[in-house]
Amino acid sequence: MKTIRFIARARLLAFGLALTTAAMSAGAAQLRWAAQNDILTLDPHSQNHATTNNIVGHAYEGLVRYDKKYQIEPALATSWQATSPTSWRFNLRKGIKFHDGTDFTADDVIFSFDRIRQPQGTMQIYVAGIKEIRKVDTHTVDVILEKPVPTLLNNLTTFYVMSRDWSIKNKSDRIQDFKAKEETFASRNTNGTGAYVIKEWRPDQRVVMSANPAWWDKLEGNATDILYTPIRADATRIAALLAGDVDLVTDLPTQDVAKLRSNQSLFVLDGPEVRTIFIALDTRSDELKHGQKGSNPFKDARVRQALSMAIDRQAIQRTIMRNLSIPAAIMVAPGVNGHSAELDRVSPANIDGAKKLLAEAGHANGIEFTLDCPNNRYVNDEEVCQAVVGMWAKLGVKARLNAMPFGPFAQKFQNWDSSAYLLGWGVATYDAQYTLQSLIRTRTKGADGNFNFSGVSHPRVDALVDAMGVETDKAKRDAMIREALTITRDQTLLVPLHHQMRPWAMKKSVTIVHNSNDAPKMYYANIK
Repeated sequence: MKTIRFIARARLLAFGLALTTAAMSAGAAQLRWAAQNDILTLDPHSQNHATTNNIVGHAYEGLVRYDKKYQIEPALATSWQATSPTSWRFNLRKGIKFHDGTDFTADDVIFSFDRIRQPQGTMQIYVAGIKEIRKVDTHTVDVILEKPVPTLLNNLTTFYVMSRDWSIKNKSDRIQDFKAKEETFASRNTNGTGAYVIKEWRPDQRVVMSANPAWWDKLEGNATDILYTPIRADATRIAALLAGDVDLVTDLPTQDVAKLRSNQSLFVLDGPEVRTIFIALDTRSDELKHGQKGSNPFKDARVRQALSMAIDRQAIQRTIMRNLSIPAAIMVAPGVNGHSAELDRVSPANIDGAKKLLAEAGHANGIEFTLDCPNNRYVNDEEVCQAVVGMWAKLGVKARLNAMPFGPFAQKFQNWDSSAYLLGWGVATYDAQYTLQSLIRTRTKGADGNFNFSGVSHPRVDALVDAMGVETDKAKRDAMIREALTITRDQTLLVPLHHQMRPWAMKKSVTIVHNSNDAPKMYYANIK
């Protein structure tokens, strides 16, 4: 019966791909791209989620962007200069039009700045430290900082600009409240200035994009029509590639990589990913919402350390990840400013030591709680959670696994409805402050702790994050980052598991530039 269902699913997928491909513009170069998870929304200021940001970032643009080597280059701004330690002037590109044909001006930049800071969104990190954006004229703005911001340009790569008039007209001047399951016009439609126009989004089915003929830049490749299909099941996703129903897969099941490498009609593009997979433990609640009654055991660092100590990261790397991961001791991956191989050295699992710590914390008989886990977002995410639950069982820890698709999972933990959850964190700015400020700094307002949904709070880390946010001396700033990462590791404020590797597989006829932030850019794609 399972085989019949698989065949039926594969045939249905192929039929749907054929229908959508046939509907694309005649004579255009079509690229059919598949990965395991869907986007969460089309609102560019709502959810700081890599797949969402990447897809939406084909329609919307920032003032600057990364080139192929992750260096900053102009986008909606043609040039910029610091006019003082706390003021930058940006000259905006003239003649730009949004997809609806209206003009792009400074008013849209100011509107987008005010919008992205709204508390129901999770994208404030990208404008952290900016006090105000002032209009100089129709195509010039001054960015006024609260204090110097060393990572300002990196942050602005994901500050996407929306049309003020379009947003107001369509009652979308407010960011959708994603965690409350709100839908708005902007969460289902786009109107950017970018390389592609998003023609259609059918949740859990497809996203259809076509090249924007009025784009100010030009495609480096020839992929004018893009069909993105989220295919949750590993076997179905790979079957679609092998059958020729998709051209590119960027979420490869680790067990299939060797087979794909040996396939003469396919090419596997290797590359690292600056993403760390970790477990967050609720340290905020006095009593766990989904766990044993009584005082919250996760408030005790010894309990957190015991849970981390019991995890055999090398075994996960070897058996589940098929060596396509790097065991992690700290919360940032190689390639991120602040990463250190010395700090990131992982110790072997130590069950006896972990049991001793639990006993010292008053939990010799173990603890009980639920571990929430996505099952369609990260490489082997549910399998990793299953392995961790089994390793914890050796301590007498009874962790109940609750796996679900990423959409409801994200709503769950953002509603503070999780006692423990697995998450992955990519570093869009390639700087450790992004991780420390979003995940580990005490949650207050704006960008501070804006993705800290486990209640982590450490005064010294807070002070270091605030200081590194304004320190322009690189040596001093790097020392602050190192200290903050060390405290986070030694106090087990979060439980890092591994840094992902991210090979992509494609037909031999496809070429594309690998991106270590898991964000393939379709304007680089070529199809022979």
